[in-house]
Amino acid sequence: MGIQFGDFTSLCETTALVICPLVETQFGVSPDCYSRNVDVGGFLFFQPSTFFVHIIALIMTTIMIVHIRSKYTAVGRKEILMFFYMYMGIEFSAIFLDSAIIPTANSAYPWFAAGYTGLVASTYCCILINAFVGFQFAEDGTPLSLWSLRISCFLVFGASFFIAIATFKNIAGFNYTHPIGLWIVYILWPLICALAYLISQLVLVFQTLEDRWPLGDIIFGAGFYGIGVAILIAFSNEICHTVVHYIDGVFFFHACMLLTVMMIYKYWDSITCEDLEFSVGNKAAVWEVKDPLLLGSSSELDMEMEMPLNLSAHSSQYGGYPPSPSSP
Repeated sequence: MGIQFGDFTSLCETTALVICPLVETQFGVSPDCYSRNVDVGGFLFFQPSTFFVHIIALIMTTIMIVHIRSKYTAVGRKEILMFFYMYMGIEFSAIFLDSAIIPTANSAYPWFAAGYTGLVASTYCCILINAFVGFQFAEDGTPLSLWSLRISCFLVFGASFFIAIATFKNIAGFNYTHPIGLWIVYILWPLICALAYLISQLVLVFQTLEDRWPLGDIIFGAGFYGIGVAILIAFSNEICHTVVHYIDGVFFFHACMLLTVMMIYKYWDSITCEDLEFSVGNKAAVWEVKDPLLLGSSSELDMEMEMPLNLSAHSSQYGGYPPSPSSP
C-alpha cells in the first residue's frame, strides 16, 4: 500500500478513520476489513474493543491530571495540564465517533468530525509548545506563557475546524474529492509536531539535564508512537483478517497513543520531581529530641543544666578547679 500526498483513498481502505466516511467520494471510503459490530438492544455498536480503550484512556488521563495538579511548584505544570485536558477531549469525542453513537449518516456527524479534527491538530500544537517550556523562553505559569499557549491552540483549532468542515461541505474552494488541506492538517501536521517534540526534548536532556534516565521515557514514548502509526497505516487489514474481525488497527493505534501519552507524563514527572522541595533555606533544620525520663528526675535535670554555670562561676576564683565542699 502506498500513501500519496493529499490522498486518503489508500489509507481509508486500510483503516477506519473518523474522516473516511466524508472524503474522496460522496459516500466516503470504507475499509477492506474492520472490527465487527455488536448489536446492543437493536443498536449497532461499532468498534467495541476500541470503545474500552477510550474508557481506559479517560480513566488513566484523570489519574495523571490529579498527580500533575498535586505538584504545585513543578515547571510547566499549568502548560502540561492543558495538553492532558485536550487529550481527554479527543478520547471523549472518539467514543461517539468511532462507536457510531453519532451515525455517519447523521447530519451532525460532519460537524463533530470537524471538531475532532480541530481538537487533534490543536492538541499537537499544545505539546509542541510544551516542548519549549523547559527552555524558559518565557517564564512558565505566567500570563504570557499561558495565553500564548491558549491563543496558539485556539487559532490552530479554528483553522483546522474550518478546513475540515469546508472540505466536507465543499465550500470556500475546498473539495472532499481533493482534500489536500485536510490531509496536511490531519496527517502531516501531527507528524511534524511529534518529530519536533522528540528532537527538542533530546536537546533539552543532553544540554540542560545532568540525569540521563529521562531518555528512556522519551525512547519508549517515541517507540509506542511509531508502532501505533505503523500498525494503523500498514498492518490494520492483516491484523483484522488474522483475528477474524474482532479488532483492527484502530484498536492498537489508540492503545499505543495512550501508552505514548503515559510516557510523556512519566518523562515530565521525572524532570520536575525535585521541584516539590518546599525548603525556605539552604540549611536543613536540626531537630534533637531528648526525653527527660531518660535523663532522670526533673531535679537531676536542673542540676545538670546548672552545673556548667556553677563551674564557670568559681573557676577563676579557685584556679580553674571546682571548690571543695569545705571551702568558705
